[in-house]
Amino acid sequence: MPLLRKHLKNIGFVFALFFTFMNIGNAQIVFEKDTLTIFSATGKAHKFDIEIASSNEERSQGLMYRKNMATNAGMLFVYEKPNNIMMWMKNTYIPLDMLFLNSEGKIVYIKENTTPHSTKTISSDQDVIGVLELNAGTAFKLGIKVGDIAQHRFLQK
Repeated sequence: MPLLRKHLKNIGFVFALFFTFMNIGNAQIVFEKDTLTIFSATGKAHKFDIEIASSNEERSQGLMYRKNMATNAGMLFVYEKPNNIMMWMKNTYIPLDMLFLNSEGKIVYIKENTTPHSTKTISSDQDVIGVLELNAGTAFKLGIKVGDIAQHRFLQK
């Protein structure tokens, strides 16, 4: 009987470790929060409360697994140097507008109304330093266009 208790205790310990690591693996990253303003060609300013994804780990998670996002919210993916950025919507429940930004903060491409859970690659097709993700329909609703400028400390380098 003591031998059985010892084995049950060890099995319980292994299960406890397993579930601890499972929870760590599924933990959401806490992103830095900030604001970003887009200035349109018409002179309008649109302010967004954003989260910043600047590390590989943060960019890999992005907005995955979230079920909703506030109307004036978004996520800014920033990169160390300009390059052709490729995004996808795997494990992303929220349809998004993706605004691709060059190093001056100029919007050079907008992919509107992305498809949730899609593994289809969305490419900037040119060198960019950031991607701003907003709720789908935001760019259209606010009249945000290619050529508008996003102002943030990670841009305008």
